Amino acid sequence: MDHDKQVTRQPRDNSRSGSARGRRWSVLARVRSARERSTFACRRSAFACGQGVLAWNVALLVAVAASGAVAQPELRVVGTQPPAHVLDAERDGAIEVRFDRAVDRSSVNERSFWAFGRWSGPVSGPVVFANGDSVVRMTPDVPLSAGERVLVILSHDLRGADGAAMRKAGYSYQYWTRSTPGALQFTELTRLSTRSPTNEPTRSYGGFAANLNADRLLDLAIINEETADVRIFLNRGAGGARFDTFLLPTTRVGPQASPSETSDFDRDGNVDACVVNIRAANVSILMGRGDGTFATQQTVDVGSGPRGVAVLDVDGDGDVDIANTNASSSNVTLLLNDGRGNFQGGLSFEAGGEGEWAIEAADMDNDGILDLVVGCHWSATLHVNRGTGNATFEEIDSSASGGAVWMLNCGDLNGDRQVDVVVVNSRDNNATVVLGDGQGRLGAPSTRLTDPFPLATDLADLDGDGDLDWVTSSFTGDWMLFENDGSGGFQFDQRFDAPRAASCSIAFDFDDDGDLDLALVDEIADVVVVYENTGTSTAVEPSEWGRVKSLYRR
Repeated sequence: MDHDKQVTRQPRDNSRSGSARGRRWSVLARVRSARERSTFACRRSAFACGQGVLAWNVALLVAVAASGAVAQPELRVVGTQPPAHVLDAERDGAIEVRFDRAVDRSSVNERSFWAFGRWSGPVSGPVVFANGDSVVRMTPDVPLSAGERVLVILSHDLRGADGAAMRKAGYSYQYWTRSTPGALQFTELTRLSTRSPTNEPTRSYGGFAANLNADRLLDLAIINEETADVRIFLNRGAGGARFDTFLLPTTRVGPQASPSETSDFDRDGNVDACVVNIRAANVSILMGRGDGTFATQQTVDVGSGPRGVAVLDVDGDGDVDIANTNASSSNVTLLLNDGRGNFQGGLSFEAGGEGEWAIEAADMDNDGILDLVVGCHWSATLHVNRGTGNATFEEIDSSASGGAVWMLNCGDLNGDRQVDVVVVNSRDNNATVVLGDGQGRLGAPSTRLTDPFPLATDLADLDGDGDLDWVTSSFTGDWMLFENDGSGGFQFDQRFDAPRAASCSIAFDFDDDGDLDLALVDEIADVVVVYENTGTSTAVEPSEWGRVKSLYRR
């Protein structure tokens, strides 16, 4: 993310709405004229028409009665376990969905009922039916990764045993897994260089952790703007998690590659990824091979100045689609997945502000359809766009962001099981908390200072106390860690010195000990500083956490 590059701001074309209104009124005038000419004729034939309609309705009722067909109400989800938005689900716990009636077992399969851990990848495990087949339960074969967000997807292809269909929008929800309690103590473990032996600058900005080679260990994939590639560091796990030098050849993406997200786009059980290429105005889709590498990129053109990306099922068909923001064209593009990992673009909408920049998918109104929270750079606003489940979105609320938005995250910050928002505001040198009410509305912003030019924000339960802590990354400063007091209030705890320019952080459990470690990316030094969480070595029951915190507090 090169913040020195200027993004062109394209004005909206407001003339289209006026011409559209003119055409609409012209059509209405013609319709009224035709209607008036036909009124007399319709009145003369009203009695005959009424008799015809009555006869047709009687015939239809007779046919329906003869066939025995009775319209069934839609199959509905009435509960989930873990519940949506919780932050402390057991890593090895079952994923359970309760329906309002028995389901048709034959409609439940790996495409109509599945889950994905943001870091650990697709969830696999046996599916069983309970409570007269009204409960569907999947138990993971292996525990999910600690402190990660999990997405559960149900497609509209699910059916009730009575033949009733699921609603067209399907059903999706998110929750987070538990991390081990401990003090906020971190020890630098290693520094990974993203440069080749020739020392060519890479401009490392962004990345993700993922189990890329099916060994349960989380690897690192770092996105590089200048070399236009993804460099993968495999986690060998020896001696407390050690990473190899990056794989060669590297994975090609577009110029000024930056934001990224993971999913399983083709449902082959491997972790895939999508990467936004700012300078190329497109998105790269990378299909994981399951051996630590990705196949050759698929690219799809989007709007101008793309900046953010999110993954979700926008049309209820059970596969994961992509949404990205475009700052220069000031809109959001939807890329629809055909179920095999092939994407089609061409759909776009305006989120409600100027300069759509940051984006994340979350269920802001608790209707089982993921919405899009969009941060707009030029208007300094946040916008909740409700998902309808048919690949369209409608703005339902907005809030001031506190400054020029660069990145945002969503999660429950105050323990009310409703989704809230945090955002960093680049040139305004601050960060903002905005609480959600669970109905899609946003509260007043609460802003605090950061180091100059914050351009990344990340939420994670770093101390394992059941709430989300906050890490900000500043281009002309350091990484700053804010501890959550459990009510959405954040207190500065510590900073991690950046070699040159802090660009992002990744909170993940690289040594699989149950607590969250950190990978901190510097985009000028082109290094990843890996910190091990050394605050605790054994699990502590939540009831004991108050005592432990008081012992460790500095």
